[in-house]
Amino acid sequence: MDFDIPRELQDLIATMDAFIQAEIKPLEAANPQFFDHRREHARTNWDAGGVPTAEWEALLGEMRRRADRAGFYRYGLPKRLGGRDGSNLGQAVLREHLAGKGIGLHADLQSEISVVGSISMAEVFDRYANEQQKAEYLEGIITGEKRVAFGLTEPDHGSDATWMETTAVREGDFWVINGAKRFNSGVHTAAADLVLARTAGKAGDAQGITGFIVPMNTLGVNIEYYHYTFNMPTDHAEVSLRNVRVPHSAILHREGDGLMLAQHVVHKNRIRQAAQSVGAARYCVQESVKYARERKTFGKAIAQHQAIQFPLAEMHAEVEIVRNYVFKTAWEMDRTPHEKISDMVGIANFRANRLACKAADLAIQVHGGIGYTRGKPFEHMYRHHRRYRITEGSDEVQIRKVAGFLFGMAGPNKIKRSKETE
Repeated sequence: MDFDIPRELQDLIATMDAFIQAEIKPLEAANPQFFDHRREHARTNWDAGGVPTAEWEALLGEMRRRADRAGFYRYGLPKRLGGRDGSNLGQAVLREHLAGKGIGLHADLQSEISVVGSISMAEVFDRYANEQQKAEYLEGIITGEKRVAFGLTEPDHGSDATWMETTAVREGDFWVINGAKRFNSGVHTAAADLVLARTAGKAGDAQGITGFIVPMNTLGVNIEYYHYTFNMPTDHAEVSLRNVRVPHSAILHREGDGLMLAQHVVHKNRIRQAAQSVGAARYCVQESVKYARERKTFGKAIAQHQAIQFPLAEMHAEVEIVRNYVFKTAWEMDRTPHEKISDMVGIANFRANRLACKAADLAIQVHGGIGYTRGKPFEHMYRHHRRYRITEGSDEVQIRKVAGFLFGMAGPNKIKRSKETE
């Protein structure tokens, strides 16, 4: 295996950095309130349930448009959609690099919008939607002009998605949906919501779950409120669905096969989250080392104290180990069916997300009191990356997946082990 980052990716990073310096940093400099100690207040519309302000979303939209014109935003999409056919490895390398720059307009943490887009819903529509659905939504999903939100988690069901209580019952050419969705991200600006509902089978069955494209203005769809979260602004809505009628044509993919839509979204997002977490951890170490060299106590730089050196050296070692594992996993995803390496994705995800939290906490400690203030980015980074240890599958869900592969209860060795023990 060649451990060097491919030359074409190195060249792309250099070009991307020049673009960020020329076109994104001036936008950021012109709007300092969104990036200094005022960032959470300036980004949040407190009077509208804590959702992002129009000004903040407009700035993110301008960044996205510039990145799209420059050919970076659609990197991971097929060339026929204006992308570059970017690999999973490429996505991981680029997103780790962007996160390694610290917080900024080039890669916003809370909205997860960056110069290199992670547009998993566009990938889902490109792969599973019919031609009419693609014509109506696909380009708008990419540009953000016709966003489709994702309704999977429920008030009583998160990681146990196959036990969801939202149901859809067919009545002639229509389906009637009843239920509720929690943390339904993005509905505040979405044109439609991709709602997962049980249409057949019993609780716990993987089959019998169907994905419906539900326009947000459909009668019976109500945004009850937004959850105030550890990191604000929020886009995590509580959505109720009461006798929501949609036509049979609203089904995305096939009736009863909706779970694979959710699996596609979370599987891709897990490795991208892992890459971002490693980049954030690397940034925290670098900034802490820089500060330790400059900060003096009792007449000498704190970098001379083993109490500072040792934890940072250990954190640096862990960053290097996890970073290489994340890249290896992304590389393997480009060669192997995802279901055969779900354990690797799980390892990369939970280890990287824990790493980011530990690194941000260490950076706060090394910086002392000033590290605890909002003048530094570490508290913001900690609060965001702590979310990753729950979303897209909690640490425990990832570890359970790894254990399933390890003990032959899941994965490619499951059938073989069953025969051996008959």
